[in-house]
Amino acid sequence: MKEQRIFRLNPSLTLPTSGEGNGQHLPPSKMNTQLGQLSPVAIAFFLAFIGVTLAITYWAARQSKTTAQFYAAGGGISGFQNGLALAGDFMSAASFLGIAGLVATGGYDGLIYSVGYLVGWPVVMFLIAEPLRNLGKYTFADVVAYRLRQKPIKTMAAIGSIVTVIFYLTAQMVGAGTLIKLMFGLSYETALVAVGFLMIAYVLFGGMLATTWVQIIKAVLLIGGATLLTVLVMNRFGWSYGSLFSAVRALPNGENLLDPGQYKVATSPLDLVSLSIGLMFGTAGLPHILMRFYTVPDARAARKSVFVATGFIGFFYILTFTIGYGAAVLVAPEYLAKEAPGFGSNMAAPLLAEILGGGPFLGFLCAVAFATILAVVAGLTLAGASALSHDIYAGVIKGGQSDEKTEVQVAKLATISLGIVAVLMGLLFKTVNVAFMVGLAFAVAASANFPALLLSILWNRFTTQGAVASMAVGLFSAVLLIVLSPTVWTDVFHLASAPPVPMKNPALISMSLAFLTGYVVSLFTRDIEAEERFEEQMVRSYLGADKATIASH
Repeated sequence: MKEQRIFRLNPSLTLPTSGEGNGQHLPPSKMNTQLGQLSPVAIAFFLAFIGVTLAITYWAARQSKTTAQFYAAGGGISGFQNGLALAGDFMSAASFLGIAGLVATGGYDGLIYSVGYLVGWPVVMFLIAEPLRNLGKYTFADVVAYRLRQKPIKTMAAIGSIVTVIFYLTAQMVGAGTLIKLMFGLSYETALVAVGFLMIAYVLFGGMLATTWVQIIKAVLLIGGATLLTVLVMNRFGWSYGSLFSAVRALPNGENLLDPGQYKVATSPLDLVSLSIGLMFGTAGLPHILMRFYTVPDARAARKSVFVATGFIGFFYILTFTIGYGAAVLVAPEYLAKEAPGFGSNMAAPLLAEILGGGPFLGFLCAVAFATILAVVAGLTLAGASALSHDIYAGVIKGGQSDEKTEVQVAKLATISLGIVAVLMGLLFKTVNVAFMVGLAFAVAASANFPALLLSILWNRFTTQGAVASMAVGLFSAVLLIVLSPTVWTDVFHLASAPPVPMKNPALISMSLAFLTGYVVSLFTRDIEAEERFEEQMVRSYLGADKATIASH
C-alpha cells in the first residue's frame, strides 16, 4: 500500500493514505519547536500591535470625557464597525486556543463549543438587541430596572455581571499568561502582570472608543490568521476533508476523536445538553456583549451589528474544527499534554502553525492570539467597571444623581481593581483549559442575567421581587454547582473525594431554577406601578426613546 509521511514536531507517525490501519507512535524525541523561546518575529508583531493600539488609546483618551463617551463611545459607532467589534469581543482566547485544543485532544465533542457559541446569536438578534438598545443606557441592568425599582435590581444585576466578568476574565488571563510565557520565556506570573497592566491602560485611558478599535483590529487579524492556518491544513491534505478525517481515524485514538458521545467535555448526555444550553443562552447574558449595543446610534444599527457579527463569528468557528483536527494529526500528543515535555492543549493551534508555516508564522499567530486576549479583556474590564460605577455607585449609592466626572473616576478605580483580581484568578486557575472556563462564565450569564432580562421585557407581571430572586438564585446556584463540579472540585482544588455534583456544566439546572424562581415569586407578589408601565416599556422597546415620546403625544 502506498504510504504517506505526515510531518509532526517529532515526525514519528506514518499513516496509510486511505486511513486504514492503526498507525504507530514511536517514543518522543527531544522537543523540536521554537515555542518557549524568544521569537524575533513574534516580538516584532507583538510590539507593532501594542504600538498601534496604544496610539489609538491616546487618541481615544482625548475624546472620552463624558460618561456616554467612556461607556458607549458616544453612540457613534456604525452597525458594521460594531458588528466587527462584537465579533472581536466574542472570538476570545477560548475560541482560538481552547476549542482547537479541545478538538485536537477530545475530538468531535469539542465542537459543542463552536456550535454553542454561534447559535446564541439568533437569540440575541431576535429577542434582545432591539429592546436593549431602545430601553437601556449603558448596561443591561438599565433594561431590567426600566419599570422596576432601581436599587435592588441594579445591586443584584451588578453582582451577577461582575461574577460573570471575573469567570470570563480568568479564562483570558490563563491563555495570556501561557502564551506570553512561551513567547518571551518569562515566568507565568510575570506574564500575567504584564497583561494586566496593558488591559488596565486601554480601559483606563481610552474607554469604549479605544476598546472598540482594538477589537476591530484584533478581529481582522484573528480571522485572517485562522483562515491562513486552515488553508495550510487543507493544502497538506490535498484539499480533501475525507483525507483529513482518514488521517484522524488512523490515529491510535482516532475512533474516539471522530465519534460523538465520548464526553471529553462533559460527563454524560445530560451534561452535554446543559453545556449547550449555557453556551446558547449565555451569549444573551454576557455583560460585555450586551454593552456593545449602546455604542450604535439606533436599534436598526444594533440589528445590523448582530447580523454582521454572526457572519464573521460563524465563518471563524467553521475554521476551528479544521484547525483542531489538523493539530490532532500533525502535532504529536505528547506536546499537547500538561505534563513535561508537553505545552498543554491550549497550544495546539500555535504548534500547528509552526509545523505548517515555520517560525515566522508561529510568531505571527502568537502575536494574533495575544491581540485576541487583550481585546477581550479590555471589553470585559470595561463591562465590569461599568457595573460597579454606573449600576452600584451612580444607581444605588447616589440614586441616579451622580455627576459624570465622579462616575468616570469611579469607573477607572474599578478598572484597576478588576485588573488586580484578574491577575490573581489567573494564578489560581492556570492549569485549566480556557474553553472550560469560558463555558462556566456562559453558564453564570445564562442563569444570573438572561432569565431576568427576558422576563422583564416580555412579561407584564414580572415584579421587582421576582427579578431580584431570579438573579440571586441563578447566580448562586450556578456558582455553587460549579464549585461542587469536577471542574473545580477535582481539577482546581485537587480533592481526593468524588465531586458532589457529577455534571461539569450547571446551566440546565441553574437557568431553570432562575426562570422558575422569577415566575413563582412574581405570582406571589404584586408590583402595580411596574404593571402600569409595561405598555410604555413595550412602545419604547419597539420605537426607541424619541419616537415613543412623539407617539405618546
